[in-house]
Amino acid sequence: MSVPYWVQDAIFYQIFPDRFANGDPGNDPPNVDPWGSAPSRWGFQGGDLRGIINNFDYLLDLGINALYLNPIFQSPSNHRYNATNYMLIDPKLGDLKDFHALIDIAHQNSVRVILDGVFNHCGRGFFAFADLLENQEHSPYRDWFYVQRFPVDAYSPGNSLDYLAWWEYKSLPKLNTNNPKVYQYIFNVARYWIEQGADGWRLDVPNEIDDDNFWATFRKVVKSANPDAYILGEIWNVEPRWVGDDHFDGLMNYPVRDCLLRVLYAGTLDASQCAAKIETLVSAYPRENVYAMYVPLGSHDTERLLTKLEDDVERVKLAFLFQFAYPGAPAIYYGDEIGLTGGKDPECRGAFLWDRSQWNQDIHAWVKKLIALRKRYPCLRRGSYQSLLADNRRRCYAFARTLGEESIAILMNASAARRHLRLPVSDLGWQDGRIVRDLLGREEFFVSGDSVAVTLPAWSGMWLN
Repeated sequence: MSVPYWVQDAIFYQIFPDRFANGDPGNDPPNVDPWGSAPSRWGFQGGDLRGIINNFDYLLDLGINALYLNPIFQSPSNHRYNATNYMLIDPKLGDLKDFHALIDIAHQNSVRVILDGVFNHCGRGFFAFADLLENQEHSPYRDWFYVQRFPVDAYSPGNSLDYLAWWEYKSLPKLNTNNPKVYQYIFNVARYWIEQGADGWRLDVPNEIDDDNFWATFRKVVKSANPDAYILGEIWNVEPRWVGDDHFDGLMNYPVRDCLLRVLYAGTLDASQCAAKIETLVSAYPRENVYAMYVPLGSHDTERLLTKLEDDVERVKLAFLFQFAYPGAPAIYYGDEIGLTGGKDPECRGAFLWDRSQWNQDIHAWVKKLIALRKRYPCLRRGSYQSLLADNRRRCYAFARTLGEESIAILMNASAARRHLRLPVSDLGWQDGRIVRDLLGREEFFVSGDSVAVTLPAWSGMWLN
């Protein structure tokens, strides 16, 4: 198994390129929206690759060491999931020199960069589909797509009936990956951007290319260009099929997010149910894949974390406390660390606020602290996972990460009341009389017998060491 060793040490930061920072107004479209405008499905706000480069010090100060960029290839939309040219950086984002400059500054600072690969579907302006629209049944590219009938109409109102498209959106024609010329084109794209310096691929809706041989070959192509490249699949459910030597190194671990938010927001899981679900997720895959999972609390496809948790800063901090102690690579969706708000797409894709007076400084400082501690303690990145306590009545949960002699116990109070707990610690080897302290605060505690007595304020947690 060739899972990249670096991923379990990774702390990802996801950037939606049009909305992070505008570093070169010269490449803005003439009708660019003012920075900070209400996000829409059509408007561009001028974010680009230079904006990321110019603000790299911010990313380093935060502590991240990996970037995941939403699509950056030429496309008519601000989300760029409908590529027209997979071999060209979208001019509104910059050019290949800008891409190389971003890769250079990232690698000089030991930061990895993975790109979004959208290979199930393309845009209507993609050269092969444009030829199909022009030449219809006479097009040499008719077999690059799943044409149902002629003439092919891609622009009239309504869903796609003439050809298969993602969720029947006419703007997203599905590529025929059964065609050897199509998959060779995709493999060439995959190899090219790895050779240009990208450190891996996040694959959009890969389950819709339901072909094990395709993904096995894709993996070989990418790994032959860079054996340490990370291949991440956007799979929303627990599906072990999608990891391993013939598929992906890790998956976007949305089930962990769902479990956590059901405890913190909806209240539809009790502590023992949460514990059981979490332990199932830890054991559902081989260990090396569990530790290579990408663990999000938000993304371009979900409500903003602060919005989801009803603008409750303490619950947001508790969610981050869990995320940075859980196996896998924690991922910050740009702006969640400063308290950006927004509902589902497109509201969750607002512009980053560069005026620090508008930041939620409490959340920002908290995330920086968690990142620093995760880097400092190897057990939080590489340690084993074990459940210590699940108290349904008091809605409290505790688990531990252990590596050799180093252990950290993670405690969570997912209730609106102060809770007094006695945490069993004999399995951690903590002896009677040992002094342990909360790494996130200043409190110290004594091990008494085989347990530690602690008090947790409402919606709070501790990391005891």
